[in-house]
Amino acid sequence: MLKTTYRTHHLKELTKKDAGKQVTLCGWVNRRRDHGGLIFIDLRDRFGITQIVFDPTIDQNAHQEADRLRSEWVISVSGKVRNRAEGMTNPNLFTGEIEVEITSLTVESTCPTPPFSIADEKIDVQEELRGKYRYLDIRRKEIKDILLMRSKATNIIRSYLTDLEFAEVETPILTKSTPEGARDYVVPSRVHPHHFYALPQSPQIYKQLLMISGMDRYFQIARCFRDEDLRADRQPEFTQVDIEMSFNSQEDIISMTEGLYKKLWKECKGIDLNQPFDRYSHNDCMEKYGTDRPDLRFGMEFINVEEIAKRSSFSIFHSALEQQHIIRAICVPNGSKLSRREIDELTTFTRQFGLAGLAWMKHSDEGLTSNIVKFFDESCQEDLISTCDSKTGDLILFAAAKKDVVQQALDHLRRHIADKMNLIDKDELQFLWVTDFPLFELDKDTKQLTSVHHPFTSPLKEDIPLLDSDPLKVRSNAYDLVLNGAELGGGSIRIHSSDLQKKIFGLLNLSEEEIEEKFGFLTKALTYGAPPHGGIAFGLDRIMMLLTNAASIKDVIAFPKTQKAADLMMDCPSIVSNKQLEELFIEKRKLLAIK
Repeated sequence: MLKTTYRTHHLKELTKKDAGKQVTLCGWVNRRRDHGGLIFIDLRDRFGITQIVFDPTIDQNAHQEADRLRSEWVISVSGKVRNRAEGMTNPNLFTGEIEVEITSLTVESTCPTPPFSIADEKIDVQEELRGKYRYLDIRRKEIKDILLMRSKATNIIRSYLTDLEFAEVETPILTKSTPEGARDYVVPSRVHPHHFYALPQSPQIYKQLLMISGMDRYFQIARCFRDEDLRADRQPEFTQVDIEMSFNSQEDIISMTEGLYKKLWKECKGIDLNQPFDRYSHNDCMEKYGTDRPDLRFGMEFINVEEIAKRSSFSIFHSALEQQHIIRAICVPNGSKLSRREIDELTTFTRQFGLAGLAWMKHSDEGLTSNIVKFFDESCQEDLISTCDSKTGDLILFAAAKKDVVQQALDHLRRHIADKMNLIDKDELQFLWVTDFPLFELDKDTKQLTSVHHPFTSPLKEDIPLLDSDPLKVRSNAYDLVLNGAELGGGSIRIHSSDLQKKIFGLLNLSEEEIEEKFGFLTKALTYGAPPHGGIAFGLDRIMMLLTNAASIKDVIAFPKTQKAADLMMDCPSIVSNKQLEELFIEKRKLLAIK
C-alpha cells in the first residue's frame, strides 16, 4: 500500500479508525476517473493502490491541477484520510474502506502514453515489446509481485541457512576456464595479453576449496553464466543457491534440503509439504518413466510386457525381441474414449522421437479389443490386463524399439497424454529425489567417457573397483531434486582424495599435462588435508517459477535476456570501439553483418 513520507508510518496500516489523519503520499497515477466535478485517482506504488479524491469544494487549486493528470505521471499529494461513502468500499484493496481528500498536489514528472497498459493485470503484448520497456513491465502488479516474492524467498533461504550456521561467502566472478559441460563466457585480460578469464558456470571448485580451507559450512546466492542454447527455463546468466558442507553424508544434505523447501513453501505459499520426499534410483526412474526427472502427478508408468509378448503370435513384437529391442506399455486411464483418429495422432506424435509406431488395445466390458488382439490368446489377454492393472475404459499403448528410443518416446507421450486429457492436478506437489546416477556416460560423437554431473563427483565406495574393469557401471554419490517433472537442482558427495581425483581425470581422457594445466591447483589443494565434503545447488529462478506459477523464467528475473541472449532494453551485446579492442590486444577484423 502507499506509504507516507514519515518513515515510521505507512498508509497500508491505515484503517477506518485513522479517519481524520493528515498524510503525504507519493506514487504513480494508475487510473484517473472524472465524475462530474470530483476527480478520483488510483495512486500506486510497490505497496499497492490507494484512492485519492480531488474535490473543488475542498481545494480549488489542487482540483484544477489534477485535471491534467494522466496515467503513469509521478505525483506527491497531501491530504486527510476519510472513510468512503456507504456502498463505495472496495474489498479488493487493503485501503478499500478509506480514501484521501487532497489539499496539495505536486507533479514530480510526466509520462507519454505507455507502449502497453500498466494498470491491467493481464496484457496481450509481444514479449519483445515488454523486454524493450522492462522498466515499465516491472511496474505491472503481476511482475512486481513476482519480484517481491523472489526477495522474500531469498531472505527465507538466507535466514534458514544462517540459523544452521552456514557462512555466506562470495566467490570470484572472473575465474579460470575449466571444462564443465557448457561453453564459457570468456573475458580478455588487458593486464595479461592474450590471456582470458571465464565467468563461472558455477562456484563448484571454489566451494570445494572453501571446505579444504576449513569453512565447514558455506552458502552463496551465486550468479552463474553459461553460453548455451536457450529455452523457456534457461538464461545465459542465472542465480544459484549454492551450498557445501564438510563431514556430511548424503542423508545430511537431503534432510537439510527438505527442511529448506518445507520452510519456503510454508512461508511463501502457506503450504505444508509432506516429508520425507519420495526417492527413486536413476535406474528405477529410467525403467518406470524413461527420464531422470519424472512427473509423478499422474500414473502411466512403463510396464514390461516382454514375457507376454513372447507367448503371443504378434510378429512385430517377436522381431523386436530378436533384435534385442525392448517392449513397454503404458495404461491410459479412461483412454478408451479416444477415437481411432486421436490414437493415430498419438502415433504421429511419437514418430518425432524415432518410434515407428504404437500398438494399442482398448479395455471394454467384453475385454480387450483392437486389430492386434487376435495375436494374443485368452491367457495372454488376462495377463496383460493384470500386468497393466487395466480397468474397463482404459487404453493400453505399446512401444517396441531400441531402449533409448522407447524411453524417450514414451516419456514424452505420457506427458503429452496427461496434458491432453487433463490428468494433472495443477495444485499437487510431487517432490522426488533421484539418486545413484551413473558416474560416466559415453559421448555419442567421440565414444569417450564424460561425466554425467561433473568430474568432482565421488563414485559410490562399493563401485570404486569397477573404475578399472567397467567404468560405465560405476554409480555416483549424486542426487537430484525434482518437482513435478522439473529439475530444481542437484549435488553430490565430492572426491576428497587427490589420487582418486587424478584417476577420474585420467578416465575422462585428460593427460597428466592437461590435468596439471587445468586442475593442478585443485589436485594440489586436495593433498593438504581435505575433509570429506559434499553439497548441492538449486536454480533460484526455477524455484521462483514454481512458487509463482510463472510461465517463463523471464518473468522471475528483473532484467532477463531473450532466447538469443540479447538485452533488448540495453541493446546489448553491442560493438565496442577499436580502442577498446586494441587495449585488449584483440586483432581488428571487418565485422560482417549477420542476416
